[in-house]
Amino acid sequence: MEFSGVNTIYFLGIGGIGMSALARYFSAKGYRVCGYDRTVSILTTKLQEEGVIVEYDNDCSLVQELDRTQTLVVRTPAVPDDQPQYVWLREHGFRIMKRAEVLGWLTGMAKSLCVAGTHGKTTTSTLLAHIMHGSQMGCSAFLGGISNNYQTNLLIDTNSEFVVTEADEYDRSFHHLSPYMSVITSMDADHLDIYGTEESYHQSFEHYASLVTHALVIKKGLNIDADRLSAKLYTYAVEDEADFSARNVHYDNGVIVFDFHALDTVLPDMRLHVPAWVNVENSVAALSIAYLLGLSEQELRTGMATFAGVYRRFNMHVNSQTVSYIDDYAHHPEELIASIQSVKKLFPLRKILVAFQPHLYSRTHDFAPGFAQALSLADSVLLLPIYPARELPIAGVTSQWLLSLISAETMSRVVEKTELVEHISSIVSNWISIGESVVVMTLGAGDIDRLVNDIKQNLNMYE
Repeated sequence: MEFSGVNTIYFLGIGGIGMSALARYFSAKGYRVCGYDRTVSILTTKLQEEGVIVEYDNDCSLVQELDRTQTLVVRTPAVPDDQPQYVWLREHGFRIMKRAEVLGWLTGMAKSLCVAGTHGKTTTSTLLAHIMHGSQMGCSAFLGGISNNYQTNLLIDTNSEFVVTEADEYDRSFHHLSPYMSVITSMDADHLDIYGTEESYHQSFEHYASLVTHALVIKKGLNIDADRLSAKLYTYAVEDEADFSARNVHYDNGVIVFDFHALDTVLPDMRLHVPAWVNVENSVAALSIAYLLGLSEQELRTGMATFAGVYRRFNMHVNSQTVSYIDDYAHHPEELIASIQSVKKLFPLRKILVAFQPHLYSRTHDFAPGFAQALSLADSVLLLPIYPARELPIAGVTSQWLLSLISAETMSRVVEKTELVEHISSIVSNWISIGESVVVMTLGAGDIDRLVNDIKQNLNMYE
């Protein structure tokens, strides 16, 4: 990449979690940063507070003021080809690069510690970054979520040779990376609108794995062809034989405790204060990379014990004797199952009310039976209309259709977003009136998180 003469970086889709991290990076490096997104969000508002110019209209007034010779345009694949700013910039000869290309170039200048997988990569990479950042080795990080420890998705450490980043499989973005070490957490099929088949999806991970140069740590049971690898291959697991594993996993007053088995070493009583059961797997994955890099036992323990989690990854907003409220980004059937099962382990005697906003028509269509199976684990389900993101509707694919597939034993209905708080309050009140305690969960990758504060305030009355 050649940045000679460039003083402005314009981001198409600047409100995306990965795009906003890049925007923050270039802003911190002294570039003029601006961009477009179609809606105001927490991320775009924060960027504006930090001095980044964000436009939301399609009148192209901002891009028309840019100097083509001094501007680099960064585009996320979520921006469609007919988006007006993109069309204008393309027609006027601006240099346009994919987000993945820019991230690949930036991380290629360091020893990249990359986390790939259908699920778990945001929490795993954020935990790894937190452990590394607090150690003598340090790290920079481009994260796929907002770290609760640092209230940002970007860490910059000019004294460290390491950078932690997610390896995003969407649009084969992770093929642009040059991983020094990597984790692969899972390879459950997703993004079939891009890949077409599960086989193609798996082949994309195989190619990514071949790019890792030093060490690759995969969840035990994943099928990766070791003969194609340049890196040394390790496995990790929970309560099972592997190179790295968690044993004797249990809750202790809301804290997850386990013994970390690392090759020929055992570190007993590792403590994690982020209570989702699935985070045991994520913790072992992050610890494995940190251990291979040679971090001390105390650095590993301190990083684990002080990790505060990631925004919208099993965040506990209310926790009283009668009502608990958890918000989570889960948007794939396997993620829903992991999140709901974690609640069942944490609160085995409580009723579970899930409010779920399906994300993408294509994903809902492709995995409808899996979504129905996952949601049937709850006692009651409120379905919001499908969040379309970048897609147009698919005939017959609606939340009402998904509702028809959920078990009849689960009390379910479709509600509008404007009605959700009221419906949650009604169901919770009815359960409490007959002596039940309740866990409320809001799940989904769309904009359901904009209701979190209203739901939280409403449920606080039961504390």
